[in-house]
Amino acid sequence: MDDTASKPAPVSPLRPGVRNGGLFAPLVQLARHRRLVFHLTRREIAGRYRGSTFGLLWSLFNPLLLLALYTFVFSTIFRMKWGAGPANRAEFAIVVFAGMIVHGLFAETANRAPGLIVANANYVKRVVFPLEILPWVATLAALFHTTVSTLVLAAFILVENGALPPTALLAPVVLLPLVLITAGACWALAALGVFFRDVGQTIGLVTTVLLFLSPVFYPPAAVPPEFRALVEWNFLTPVMEAFRSVLYYGRAPDWLAWLYLMAAGLVVAWLGLRAFEHSRKGFADVI
Repeated sequence: MDDTASKPAPVSPLRPGVRNGGLFAPLVQLARHRRLVFHLTRREIAGRYRGSTFGLLWSLFNPLLLLALYTFVFSTIFRMKWGAGPANRAEFAIVVFAGMIVHGLFAETANRAPGLIVANANYVKRVVFPLEILPWVATLAALFHTTVSTLVLAAFILVENGALPPTALLAPVVLLPLVLITAGACWALAALGVFFRDVGQTIGLVTTVLLFLSPVFYPPAAVPPEFRALVEWNFLTPVMEAFRSVLYYGRAPDWLAWLYLMAAGLVVAWLGLRAFEHSRKGFADVI
């Protein structure tokens, strides 16, 4: 009698990759399974809009609508400006939308992460499958929407200012540390969500709090000194500031700060991957 069905799912060949890849193990895993990750990411994106009339066009309509709404509200109704400089008709809408793009990349992935393994229980129990790529799929699917929103914002800046600064080409580089941090958080939350289902109920609140503790609707200098540390130590703050600088203000990012954040991103991704791998042996018993 074939007893393979009663055996636990084989352990993925991740452990040698973790040992051999060291701190770069998350990137090693992405490169090793790149075709499968690409296929699942494409299916994830297409599946989100399957059955709708406009399909993938919704990924374009949503940021267009939000940007139009921000521009109308902030430049026409509130007439707000960013910082102490002269008011610009659309500047506030641009910087707010840029901040929302950065926050959205992390929030979309983090909100999905706790239910990621539970939603793909068939991969845990029945198929020899590298579960560790699922957080990469979730992160890259969110990155797709980030890319579309960034292109919409870049087109708006081009129409508003007549040109894009050359530094706009650095936008993907600026976002790279956040992608690593997001993937690391996704690994950790995906593993935690298998054993503690309440994580999925609380992470939405956490990402909302993070939105208001990030300089999305206000510049960091506007925060009272006694509370400024809450914003300055927020990992989203340097990414938002650099993203706005390269895309709108035409200033190169602080490369030393970028290197520190990149190193932090590698550490967070590696820790998240290790936590996921150490927890996965218990997935089949819980799901």
